[in-house]
Amino acid sequence: MSEVSIVVRLDVMLAMRKMKSRDLAHAVGITEQNISLLKSGKVKGIRFETLAGICAVLECQPGDLLEAVPDADPA
Repeated sequence: MSEVSIVVRLDVMLAMRKMKSRDLAHAVGITEQNISLLKSGKVKGIRFETLAGICAVLECQPGDLLEAVPDADPA
């Protein structure tokens, strides 16, 4: 079975909505640092409540923010 990584596309959605990370953090009720960690993919998980809040503010679906990408096979 091939391995899959989850890639966070929050930066893309923020750009499409012409919204700053600071404004999203304020609207969702989380810190700018947490938004930055999400954007960089340096998190192990996200609470559904937080994901739902981000989706509500950005008017998108979770699939617009998260993408499953197959890992490259070591050759």
